[in-house]
Amino acid sequence: MNYRKLTAAEISQLQSNGCRCDDWHRVEIAEPFRPAHYRNVTFSGDIRLGTTEQPIMRDGKIPMPAGIYDAVIHNCSIGNNVLINRIGNYIADYNIADDVLIENAGCIRMSGESTFGNGTEVSVLNETGGREVPIYDCLSAHVAYMIAMYRHDKTLTQHLRALIADYVDSKRSSVGTIGSNVSIVNTSAITDVFISSHTIIDGATSLTNGSIISEKDDPVHVGHNVMAEDFIMCAGARVEEGAVLVHTFVGQASSLSRLYSAHDSLFFANCACENGESAAIFAGPYTVTMHKSSLLIAGMFSFLNAGSGSNQSNHMYKLGPIHQGVVDRGSKTTSDSYILWPAHIGAFSLVMGRHVSHSDTSRLPFSYLIENAGKSHLVPGVNLKSVGTIRDAMKWPKRDKRRTAKKLDFINFNLLSPYTVSKMMDGISLLDDIENTAGCTSEFYSYQGLIIKSSALRKGRDYYRMAIDKFMGNSVLKRLESLRITGDDSIRQRLLPTLEAGGGEWLDLSGLIAPKSEVKSLCNDISTGAISNLLQVNDRLKSLNDNYYELEWTWVVENFRRWWGKECCELTVSDIEQIAHRWCESVVRLDRMLYEDAKKEFSSVARIGFGLDASSDRNRRNDFEQVRGDFEKDPFVKMVLDHIAAKTALHNDLISRLPQHSGETNEKNKNFSPRD
Repeated sequence: MNYRKLTAAEISQLQSNGCRCDDWHRVEIAEPFRPAHYRNVTFSGDIRLGTTEQPIMRDGKIPMPAGIYDAVIHNCSIGNNVLINRIGNYIADYNIADDVLIENAGCIRMSGESTFGNGTEVSVLNETGGREVPIYDCLSAHVAYMIAMYRHDKTLTQHLRALIADYVDSKRSSVGTIGSNVSIVNTSAITDVFISSHTIIDGATSLTNGSIISEKDDPVHVGHNVMAEDFIMCAGARVEEGAVLVHTFVGQASSLSRLYSAHDSLFFANCACENGESAAIFAGPYTVTMHKSSLLIAGMFSFLNAGSGSNQSNHMYKLGPIHQGVVDRGSKTTSDSYILWPAHIGAFSLVMGRHVSHSDTSRLPFSYLIENAGKSHLVPGVNLKSVGTIRDAMKWPKRDKRRTAKKLDFINFNLLSPYTVSKMMDGISLLDDIENTAGCTSEFYSYQGLIIKSSALRKGRDYYRMAIDKFMGNSVLKRLESLRITGDDSIRQRLLPTLEAGGGEWLDLSGLIAPKSEVKSLCNDISTGAISNLLQVNDRLKSLNDNYYELEWTWVVENFRRWWGKECCELTVSDIEQIAHRWCESVVRLDRMLYEDAKKEFSSVARIGFGLDASSDRNRRNDFEQVRGDFEKDPFVKMVLDHIAAKTALHNDLISRLPQHSGETNEKNKNFSPRD
């Protein structure tokens, strides 16, 4: 755009409109220029003014003439069709793009050179330091995980921090940015904040040293009475209703509202936090806490649902808040639950009551950790038959609110994966060891300060076996889908892995499930300098996510003998038939358990409080059904029954495609049977 100096006539008209400037020669304007659109404005420093031909639509429906009214403007470049109105203090050192509304604001300024929150050290997990994560405006949960949790690899963390430092330095400026189509109204103070296009700031109290990375299809909304200092807010984030943030990263499509307070905390994609408080937490994707009196502190979480009054303790008044805890993905804490750190809770577990024994249940996922008479009891594997667990796994993909095409976090929603299945395999061995050590006749067993009933131990082992059969069988059937099976060779050829990578231990890098060997390779390339920027790190992480199912299959092939007693390259038509039978049996048994668990929500106990003034049991039942519906018509119940039917049909389809076995083939497989 071409700019020119003001004419004497234009200066005179501006002055007659109440505008003032010590040096009008430092004011440049674009054509066409409308002096009438500037009233009671004090200009200072270098000023550029765009055109004011198009009105601004307040609230999308009330047209307001563009221009500047009742404001002090210092060292600013202002784009086309901008409305700045009623500025109580001043706007200084900002480049303001086109179609921006700034109204009834206090002060918008730069205090000097800034990186706009990039590079802020967030002390997660340990409030006294040691796991600091330098945040930046495209930080992913997975990079943050490596920085925070891989302190044993000093070279890796040094190189990662150096890459981040280079990126942070590229953001350094003494001039602020307000992108196009931004709305800032009723906001008291903005200092050293980068505000990208399509941001909405309405009623914030103060925003200091931060970046707001909004997008047209995924805008950021900052609402009333919000106070934020040293922060990053990513696309789709909503920070509203009195939230207070200090040293905080808010990931894509995350929401912090209703007086929620957070300091030294990271929230990644699709977190939702209201009413409570967090301190020094690493909140991976889908961390949810909605209730007052809930405190998340010094912990690592993901896919968490924290009940009202959930609490943890990270110190015992000795050396300060130095203790930390980990709650693996998919867990829930009930109302008034309490965990004394350090502790490690296994994936997809339920925590109920108070627990002070510093337990590590990471090898026993899908468990209940329950307080009974002041002692912690563990019920292994029982969450595999819980309706809530399956419902959560189904709802997470549907509740992904990210609309941006540039997703920072790579999220794997799978309930069963090499990560959880390997833990269940390990869990079976652990339960065997516990039982063998104490004796098969014991009524109770002790593990990590926990009590396990003998019946719970044996049932848990059975639940794990069914889930593993389901996962392994499903992997094989999926691999053979649509294959024209002509004999053993056609099966073996299809079951060959396509990637060498995928074997060994798997990790959950806060949402991204990947082989440890590949993560180690990535870390090595960062440490040696083979990876020279953050974009390359992101590309490698994306590749791991994109290739998940091929990597998963390599793991299945590697572990097939361990579970089924035979290598994939040795499988025959007869073996596939047995695997399909066992898979279908496990799927149906687990689904039947879910069906029975769902039925509890329609029991006579569940109907307490319904039909208060009804004169008969029938009317009370009718009142319940009007509110909750009929059990057999419940959407989840129908889904379970449909799932049973669909998987049974899939089993029957595969069996129907298997050729007749020769006597020779049957003879080869007479000793083959799936592990019990």
